Amino acid sequence: MTSIAKLPEGKKIYFASDFHLGAPNPEASKAREKVIVEWLDEVKKDAAEIFLVGDLFDFWFEYKHSIPKGFIRLQGKMAEIVDSGIPITLFIGNHDMWMFDYLPKEIGVTLHRDSIRRTINGKEFLIGHGDGLGPGDHGYKFIKKVFANPVCQWLFARIHPNLGIGMANFWSQKSRNSNRETDEVYLGEENEWLAIYSKEYLQKEHIDFFVFGHRHLPLDLKVGENSRYINLGEWINYNSYGVFDGNQFQLKSYGAPRKAIPQ
Repeated sequence: MTSIAKLPEGKKIYFASDFHLGAPNPEASKAREKVIVEWLDEVKKDAAEIFLVGDLFDFWFEYKHSIPKGFIRLQGKMAEIVDSGIPITLFIGNHDMWMFDYLPKEIGVTLHRDSIRRTINGKEFLIGHGDGLGPGDHGYKFIKKVFANPVCQWLFARIHPNLGIGMANFWSQKSRNSNRETDEVYLGEENEWLAIYSKEYLQKEHIDFFVFGHRHLPLDLKVGENSRYINLGEWINYNSYGVFDGNQFQLKSYGAPRKAIPQ
């Protein structure tokens, strides 16, 4: 699939992240998955491209001959959309960093491990999950290097899925619970690490829209004269997503979210 540099008339680019399917339990996850599929059905009507910006799954590991069970509705809907000619660009997040070639081969999505630059309708975008960027969080940055190490991945693959996936789901839920309070609080522009990262990046190059996930709080902050940092939020509480119509970028929510996007 080729990337979109100029939007056709009436078409839009959609962005969403942090579905965290699998959390907090199978029942809640399946209900949320159905809402996400409904959203994809809605946006495919005028989508030129869809960016899914990390942590689609609360945990994911691809063994040589198996993957975590579930999430079939989402995978089937993504395959349908790609088969119809609409590209889906997928980013790896900190919860599903052990995603490899299954989804690109089976579904046809384009997979990225790092942030990418894109020019769309003359606007410069920097798009990525956002984990590990900006100041601080040295503990997580170290752990990320360990988990990204091929030797560690090989060792984990030696653990039987019944045990390995169960252990990983426990760690993932524990991590999410420990960050829940800070996730829901706006820290102020001077303390939001992705806003800081965006401002520092602007010292080197101009970007119109920094589009990240990971933070779990929908944000739209001015970080330069003509630059904005957009955080896409998440789908456990906000059902939030971004849409670019060629001129304007908006944060919106779908359906009946548990919480409204902060203003």
